[in-house]
Amino acid sequence: MAGLRLAGLRKSFGSVDIIKGVDIDIKDGEFVVFVGPSGCGKSTLLRMIAGLEEITGGELHIGDRLVNEVQPRERGIAMVFQSYALYPHMTVYENMGFGLSLNKTPKAELDARVREAARILQMEHLLERKPSQLSGGQRQRVAIGRAIVRKPDVFLFDEPLSNLDAALRVDMRMELAKLHRDLGSTMIYVTHDQVEAMTLADKIVVLEGGTVRQIGAPIDLYKNPANKFVAGFIGSPKMNFLPVKVESADGDTVRVASGSIAPVAVKGRGFSAGDSAWLGVRPQYLTPGKAQGGQGSVGGKVTLVERLGTETIIGFETRSGEKVIAALPQDAKFAIDHQIEFSFDPAMAHLYPAD
Repeated sequence: MAGLRLAGLRKSFGSVDIIKGVDIDIKDGEFVVFVGPSGCGKSTLLRMIAGLEEITGGELHIGDRLVNEVQPRERGIAMVFQSYALYPHMTVYENMGFGLSLNKTPKAELDARVREAARILQMEHLLERKPSQLSGGQRQRVAIGRAIVRKPDVFLFDEPLSNLDAALRVDMRMELAKLHRDLGSTMIYVTHDQVEAMTLADKIVVLEGGTVRQIGAPIDLYKNPANKFVAGFIGSPKMNFLPVKVESADGDTVRVASGSIAPVAVKGRGFSAGDSAWLGVRPQYLTPGKAQGGQGSVGGKVTLVERLGTETIIGFETRSGEKVIAALPQDAKFAIDHQIEFSFDPAMAHLYPAD
């Protein structure tokens, strides 16, 4: 096992910069998730770690080694791709052991490693089957088993669950979390799904446009997003952002208001009276009813009702035309086109500069 250090890592294709100076420290045994929208550079960064993309600038250390010029097979990594890439004519046993056989691993050791990986993944009864006889989840476990048998220092996962249906994704997330606990290995996982990031990661790296926007534990990013991009990306449904004007600022307390929000005091730094800003409130923190005792409030006309049983999603449009989402933790009935008002705790709101 080994940790990693990315120092000023850059990747360019001609004059186009894709990865723009990334600095990340990953401890031995951590489960780190790279998350961000499509095109943010997360898969490119993973491929640079794997050695499948050349590094344009900066340094990549795996353990104590600088590996910028080291061949992929010598980096001590194993990668699980979005595509299972299984050989259809081989059994599960043969697929899992194929890489070891190419390296001329002794037969007894190969057999022991394959059977140990099968035990960890609860696949002993599948070893003689071929890929066509397996479900999508089972095929993905074979791909993971093929990585486990190599006993790498670092596991790399490139959106491995994106081909699975919703129920299987949940099951496989639990299996990956258990696998990390059992092996204690360093794992780097790429996904665009922030739910996967929140449930799997020890540490999340949020990327946008080839740069790191924030690094931290999942709950820290959820409660204390450093910027508007992270605030809007982490959390489901995503955070509501309402344009406001700063009426006054005193230390860390900023009083804001808008056409749809009555004056309310929230936390914020670096603001002055007259500044434009975004007030962010998570849908889960909006409560039906009028504001009381310093609470904030926002209301409007109901445009959407989604009753999911354990949760009800309400969409409404404010007097100023902003669209707002509220998520209530119970089944509730609301009528389309009715006027509704929600309150929120100012301590749970976030304030970001308009730019």
